[in-house]
Amino acid sequence: MQIQSHILTNIPAFKVEQSLADVIAFFKESTHSHIAVVENDVFLGLLGEEDLENFDGEDQIDQYRYELDTFFVRKETGWLDVLETFARNEANLVPVLDDKGRVEGYYDLTDIVSVFIDTPFFTEPGGIIVVAKGLKDYSFSEIAQIVESNNTKVIGAFITDSRNDVIQITIKVSSTNLNDILQTFRRYNYTVIFGNADDQFLEDLKERSDYLDKYLNV
Repeated sequence: MQIQSHILTNIPAFKVEQSLADVIAFFKESTHSHIAVVENDVFLGLLGEEDLENFDGEDQIDQYRYELDTFFVRKETGWLDVLETFARNEANLVPVLDDKGRVEGYYDLTDIVSVFIDTPFFTEPGGIIVVAKGLKDYSFSEIAQIVESNNTKVIGAFITDSRNDVIQITIKVSSTNLNDILQTFRRYNYTVIFGNADDQFLEDLKERSDYLDKYLNV
């Protein structure tokens, strides 16, 4: 997927010898989280908006050079890696560097997310399944096999959470009739976190719960 057309070239990069007053004015007039600083036209780092209260407008940017963040992407960086850069650095603006370390422009988080939303994962009809399994026990090839063994295709899948050695995977499949797929995941010892409303396993649990409630209220 090509995202280079989304590079913004109308956002400045500040020179290290400039006054912090210029940066303060920029952040006050925008909603961007970071802005690039250059030295001799080469990327030096980023100033963050969250540090605004620590800035003294009478200082030069150079006095903060050792506090600069250093994340960036290249023009050839893939869109998933760009999204990861946004997420890891809690940023909504990421500089794009050329092969000489110069700032070509920026990616804005909103633009890149819109590219993601336009992928078949969101646009193709189908159903969503969320499953979990141990970090060492799951595999995407097994997940694809489980889905395809039920005469359904995987449209997309990605890891949406990871904690305590347990991985959570969100899967988009080409069918909205998910019951057989969910049952197969359970046979392979996946925990089903989310499936469609006609999941028979959940219906059985609900019926048993309702029966128990009636029994206890007798």
